[in-house]
Amino acid sequence: MCKIVRYLSKIKRLKKTTFIVFLLVSSAMLAQTTRKYSNEFMNIGVDAASFGMANAVVASTGDVNSGYWNPAGLLKLEDKQLSLMHASYFANIANYDYAAFAMPLDDKSAVGLSIIRFGVDDILNTTQLIDDQGNIDFNRISLFSTADYGVTFSYARHLPLDGLKLGVNAKVIRRIIGDFASSWGFGLDAAIQFETKKSDWKFGLMVRDITTTFNAWSIDEDEFATIQGAVEGQNQELPESTEITIPKVQFGMAKEFDLHSDFSLMAEADLNFRFAETNDIISSSFTSITPALGVEAGYAGIVFVRTGVGNFQNITQLDGSNSIGFQPNIGVGFKYKGIQVDYALTDIGDQSAALYSNVFSLKLDWSLFR
Repeated sequence: MCKIVRYLSKIKRLKKTTFIVFLLVSSAMLAQTTRKYSNEFMNIGVDAASFGMANAVVASTGDVNSGYWNPAGLLKLEDKQLSLMHASYFANIANYDYAAFAMPLDDKSAVGLSIIRFGVDDILNTTQLIDDQGNIDFNRISLFSTADYGVTFSYARHLPLDGLKLGVNAKVIRRIIGDFASSWGFGLDAAIQFETKKSDWKFGLMVRDITTTFNAWSIDEDEFATIQGAVEGQNQELPESTEITIPKVQFGMAKEFDLHSDFSLMAEADLNFRFAETNDIISSSFTSITPALGVEAGYAGIVFVRTGVGNFQNITQLDGSNSIGFQPNIGVGFKYKGIQVDYALTDIGDQSAALYSNVFSLKLDWSLFR
């Protein structure tokens, strides 16, 4: 999806090759296969506080954003909470927005609802720029948007074993590429958290797309016909219309430290597993693993400073040599009377292949409105 977004956003030169724009979109996204990278917008993450810790929060999460990171963490809620986040990617070309609401049902269960949108708007559609006679007509240029939506319903419940909590997610995926194609998808997540009360150790396990997530695409054949045959030997038949997202696993352990009266420190280490061979620092044909480490220091429960490092990748340079890339992040947060504002700067110093981003989020406790 990221390659497609970058490609579509740079369509400014009026050349004959613009006829294959939709071909690139459709062939990359609609093939019927089990992909290493599918529905990747659902793996970006949420909450600036979590980004500041390099997303190493699967064991320690315990607020409204737990619906995304580990739904079992929703059981730590004492009241209703609302969360909002906005981030821009690729030099403000793509917008990433998130909203969530969660609340406890009783002393043993909690529920949550979250919505994610990742979109690129006002993309130039130049597929009709050149007519059958080879003439360029700028009036034939139109605009379209591509957007991915994820709606997640979360439920969490205490298990009979003291300290053990279970959470599940039901996800509905909606993806739209202008008038060209759209899809519906459905999937499930399952997660647990466990806390040892004596030593303050926390453990978390999150299995995303545990049943695999299935996307069914619908392609507008009339729009497809407008670019069919534009390049000899390509785009002759409609792409396959199904896509499957394989499971991913996140395991984490965290510990809280009481430094001195009003000061606190929390550290977490996570391992992220994909069941495919990727550029992760540990990779095989069966699974690939990349670690993430995060630390949060707090003062009086009001001011927080965070740092983390993750996304360790093997990167092949232009000269053929290999190096290890990683993504260091920092963040700060302020909390006062039920209002929490967080900021994160990702990929400090441009140490990974990913671009840096500024992320802001807002969290509100329902007690604020009473």
